[in-house]
Amino acid sequence: MAIAARILLLGGGNMGAAMLAGWLDKGVDPANVVVVDPRIGETLRPLVEERGVRHAEQVPAESFDVVVLAVKPQMMGEALAPLGTTLGPETFVISVAAGTTIATIEAGIGECAVVRAMPNTPALIGRGITGAFANARVDEAGRALADALLAASGPVEWVDREELIDAVTGVSGSGPAYVFHLAECLADAGVAAGLPADLAMRLARHTVAGAGELMIRSPEPPEKLRRNVTSPNGTTQAALDVLMAEDGLAPLMQRAVLAARDRAAALAKE
Repeated sequence: MAIAARILLLGGGNMGAAMLAGWLDKGVDPANVVVVDPRIGETLRPLVEERGVRHAEQVPAESFDVVVLAVKPQMMGEALAPLGTTLGPETFVISVAAGTTIATIEAGIGECAVVRAMPNTPALIGRGITGAFANARVDEAGRALADALLAASGPVEWVDREELIDAVTGVSGSGPAYVFHLAECLADAGVAAGLPADLAMRLARHTVAGAGELMIRSPEPPEKLRRNVTSPNGTTQAALDVLMAEDGLAPLMQRAVLAARDRAAALAKE
């Protein structure tokens, strides 16, 4: 859908700037966007200086159709305080702050239509994925607009209970860090096997990136792709016997995801 809404973006850090770049690439008029941030970081700078997005250090006394909260959770109270002049009866809010509940947002600005979303950092290259939940005040048109804005940086998956956003955080919100750490560990293992460190890292980076792209392009599930490269009694099977042992990768990953989910839930109470 065409996006003609007036948008106030609070927070021009990596995630906010990534979302903004996606909107502009999808045809959003830069004159319809105001980004509020105390400074212009390197990711935001070209969007302001070269693409004409308006930057402000404080929330302007204007009305907007959509307010996007892309600030850190610990800054949310400060960010919500000056929003009174920007909110009209039709304005809705999109929050991408981890662990910040809809109740917290409404406590700061009153009852309103809110979409709570969790994107991830591959949004920086247009390859992110976002989990989203809309409260009952978001109507069909608002949800469609939220979907269009969030989809500018990758697919959007809607959940039907707000608490599931914490689980989304554990899987995909924090998930890129797990994959980056996998690449680190794979490279370190290559060094332990005798490879030069720079070669081991190149092999690890391209292997992780290539396997990820293959999963996106292939209709086959990951289990089938895994089986396709595993010869009985071969080298891959020898490695998988370690990774798929009872105390191998699966229980470790489950503990990691649950730890991230539980921490997201705890953030809401701090």
